[in-house]
Amino acid sequence: MMTTRTLVIGDIHAGLKALEQVLERARVSTSDRLIFLGDYVDGWSTAVETVDFLIDLKKTHDCIFLRGNHDALCAHWLQTEEDNLTWLQHGGAASVASYKKAGKSTIEEHIRFYDALINYQLEGDNRIYLHAGFTNIKGVEYEYFSKSFYWDRTLWELALSLNPTFSKDHKYYPQRLVHYDEIFIGHTPVTRIGKTTPQKAANVWNIDTGAAFLGPLTIMDVHTKEFWQSDPVYTLYPDEKGRN
Repeated sequence: MMTTRTLVIGDIHAGLKALEQVLERARVSTSDRLIFLGDYVDGWSTAVETVDFLIDLKKTHDCIFLRGNHDALCAHWLQTEEDNLTWLQHGGAASVASYKKAGKSTIEEHIRFYDALINYQLEGDNRIYLHAGFTNIKGVEYEYFSKSFYWDRTLWELALSLNPTFSKDHKYYPQRLVHYDEIFIGHTPVTRIGKTTPQKAANVWNIDTGAAFLGPLTIMDVHTKEFWQSDPVYTLYPDEKGRN
């Protein structure tokens, strides 16, 4: 019998073709636990199809869906139809076009999906998963502003800038980082630092390998750190620009 794995999945950005490809490459089965880091939409043309796929996947697999900032923006538009020019310029236009072809029942089902997303997942092995970060030095339970969980970039910036010689007992070690053995995030593509594979800084793992831009989509086994990747997502959508 296959040992149960915990697999973390980076930002998809409506790249359903990449998601299907990488699930196959990782040989994902119903014995695996799947933790999705958010940003399911805004980028490629298959936003509706991606969320449909995830809703169906949860019926057969153990799935945890975290809230990304793009999911929050898309959900707000679905519920209010308020224009947000910044969102439209950063992937939202592709989601709008996708949802314009969806029926009312599909949209209602997707709103329920977005509403059910969670801000973070703390596992018993002292690993925490969230889309972006948190700012409170006491940990996520003390966060003042819930939007930080899916908008913050300072956690990753802090981890990247930390002196690698510092240990947790160093007097200048950031207190934000001491509460969890490992922190898994997406949100800020590692392509910004010239990488296309999962990157670790301090105890923070960034799994956003740039699927919305020129990178692949990634799944990683949180225990072994083995990972699988799709083809660069833009090659799967050759007639589209994504968020490039």
